Amino acid sequence: MTDKEKENSQETDIRSKPTKSDDKLEANTIEYKEKQGILSKEENNELHTSSVSTGSAGDDIAPPAGPSEQSASAAGTGESAPETPASGAAQRPDRAEARSAATAEAGGTAPAEANGAAPTEGAAAEDGSDKAKAAAEARAARAAARAAKTAAPAEDAPPKPPSPNQPMLDRLVEILKGEVAGDAVDEAFINEIDGHRPFVVIRGEHWVRAAEVFLQHEELQCGYLRSVSGVDLGNQLEVVYHLLSIPLRKEYGVRVRTEREAPSVPSVASVWPTADWNEREIYDLLGIDFPGHPNLTRIMMPDEWVGHPLRKDYEAYDPEV
Repeated sequence: MTDKEKENSQETDIRSKPTKSDDKLEANTIEYKEKQGILSKEENNELHTSSVSTGSAGDDIAPPAGPSEQSASAAGTGESAPETPASGAAQRPDRAEARSAATAEAGGTAPAEANGAAPTEGAAAEDGSDKAKAAAEARAARAAARAAKTAAPAEDAPPKPPSPNQPMLDRLVEILKGEVAGDAVDEAFINEIDGHRPFVVIRGEHWVRAAEVFLQHEELQCGYLRSVSGVDLGNQLEVVYHLLSIPLRKEYGVRVRTEREAPSVPSVASVWPTADWNEREIYDLLGIDFPGHPNLTRIMMPDEWVGHPLRKDYEAYDPEV
């Protein structure tokens, strides 16, 4: 045999021999699959027989260390020895007994490993479906509890205490009906979100006279118009006024509603001059007319602008703008 043939033979022999790293990788893979419960039948058989088998082909492959050898090695180095397939098989009954005891204490059933058998893929899938089902049932129970709590009869709740500003609202309605007209107030309520502010809804035809009463009446004295804003309610438009009496330290709210087609609310710029520009802005952006305004023209958009941008049905000429 030539030297070249000898070299080729030695190289072939070396390649055919399994290395320690290959065996270790395969053992770790099988052990991982065992813990995850996804071992195949062949791998399970190989795992059980690995404890009695010795190293395969090659004189340089040492047999896997037993539990006693690993304990001695760990004691000598002060580190925990890695678990091999053989040691894992030896320790498996102890783990199974511990799991069985824990499951019995919890009132459940022991897993498949408690009986000495590794769980299969089907068992793992069934366990996952059971968890998903339990989670869905828990969510349904919480939703039912919330629905029952929401649907509880109102009489079970304690009566709501009256607003501290309710007497002030009652007096305001009495003054407006006596000084303006009996039908001047359409609605009266307390806006609790807005600091329990008394609010009244005034008919448009009585609004100018009601504004004068707010300004001049000795129990109201609302000389400061804090803000005016317009609102698109969908089927109607509305103008909201916030009034403040500085001497009496009282605050009121007024709403005046108008039809969506040809909306119109009388101007109160003659009563509170600060309403001038506010009414022009509402006219510009919502299209509400204010008869009696001294100069009702657009204040933000160009005069040739088509439509009113704050209306819900407004369609922009250029959608990208």
